[in-house]
Amino acid sequence: MIVPPPPELVPAEKLGHVHFVGIGGAGLSGIARIMLARGMTVSGSDAKDSLTLTALRALGATCYVGHDADHLGTADTVVVSTAIKETNPEVVEARRRGLLLYSRAAALSAVMDGRRVAAVSGAHGKTTTSSMLAVALQHCGADPSFAIGGNFNDTGTNAHDGTGDIFVVEADESDRAFLQYSPEVAVVTNVDPDHLDMYASPEDYHQAFDIFVDCIVPGGFLVACVDDPGARRLAESARARGVDVRTYGESDDADVRIDNVVVRPLGSTFELVVHGRRQGTIDVHVAGRHHTWNAAAAYTAAIGLGFPSAELREGLSNYAGTRRRFEYKGAAAGVRVYDDYGHHPTEMLVNLRAARGAAGDGRVIVCFRPLRHTRTQFFYRELGEALGLADEVIVMDPTGDDPIPGVTGALILPHIPLPPERIVYERSWSAAPVRVAERVRPGDLVLTLGAPDVALIGPEVLELIGDRLESESEPDAAR
Repeated sequence: MIVPPPPELVPAEKLGHVHFVGIGGAGLSGIARIMLARGMTVSGSDAKDSLTLTALRALGATCYVGHDADHLGTADTVVVSTAIKETNPEVVEARRRGLLLYSRAAALSAVMDGRRVAAVSGAHGKTTTSSMLAVALQHCGADPSFAIGGNFNDTGTNAHDGTGDIFVVEADESDRAFLQYSPEVAVVTNVDPDHLDMYASPEDYHQAFDIFVDCIVPGGFLVACVDDPGARRLAESARARGVDVRTYGESDDADVRIDNVVVRPLGSTFELVVHGRRQGTIDVHVAGRHHTWNAAAAYTAAIGLGFPSAELREGLSNYAGTRRRFEYKGAAAGVRVYDDYGHHPTEMLVNLRAARGAAGDGRVIVCFRPLRHTRTQFFYRELGEALGLADEVIVMDPTGDDPIPGVTGALILPHIPLPPERIVYERSWSAAPVRVAERVRPGDLVLTLGAPDVALIGPEVLELIGDRLESESEPDAAR
């Protein structure tokens, strides 16, 4: 459901009792957490119970499982997730009562009112880059507010109401939400067309980023990656329009250049060169070369905000990662299991390269659950090609939106460049962990990839492997 922006934004503190429809989602839960920290009355509902709802209840929110008109209670404002349908009983009741309806973007704008906004956007890398930026600023002694689409590994939270004047936000382009913000700093990691159910064409997607640049407030600036063709084009176009642009990347013409990259199985080290002057190194403790770009983006934005280089580099070197971004889940019988949110072909490629590096001499076994039928419909060929970087692949059916006739995981299979015996199509959720566990051997790395619920498979795989090991180690007489 798309809620149009209000004609006049009301600051968060004047919204009264706020009820969230879809409060368990990454976006809405963060906003609710910030409102609770400000002493506001918050309630909400979600389709199923979760640890997120438990955490919000502990902070003072009233959270319901399931949707019912009575859940609105004394609500003055209703915030609606994009995933919610117009027919949702709480939405219908809110309209009947004439309550103020806010989208996720409008609610986020309300809590950001009066702050210096650093908005991180791009097709890939938003969560990690915005997380890195928040951590780097904290290390410099600032206390920024933030709302990010993933939980920090060390704190387990995705949002914070800071005492400082900076607000770091993950600016999601999937539903054009990022066009409702007014950033002082706009970071664009890349422009790689996605969400083509929302955008009419790749050109329409690119144009949205041009509009995003126009949202930068006077005196603000754009940070863009010149190694990405789409972001480079955006930077050149913005400069031609008189926008202050700061670029980063490995390209020779980057304002902040990444140099002397050393990639390790679970991290990397690189040197920063700013306008020709060497600044020192950053040691990134998350797997994948692509995180050097994310760290450079965060550094470039923070330097532009006036923070010192040495402290920023030290803070970025202390970054511990976010949930579902090549997150380590455990090991059993010499098999390590990781989980990642990567669901676009480009994201999957970089994650599988990271997995390949982390696996060493072992094989990479991937269990992939496509996120959204629409994305599968548009990108099934590219999804299959990306999965070819693995040694063994288990493909499940898409989830996350309404089914589309004929759009299943089977569409992807013919495009995976692996022998048929190394590809499994598994439609049964309960059977998927078994399929993974029966294919692994010591030294392998398992990566669960894609839709949020695929993360639940990793722990089951570990348990199955452990049971198998215990069984195989029993003496014959005891069997």
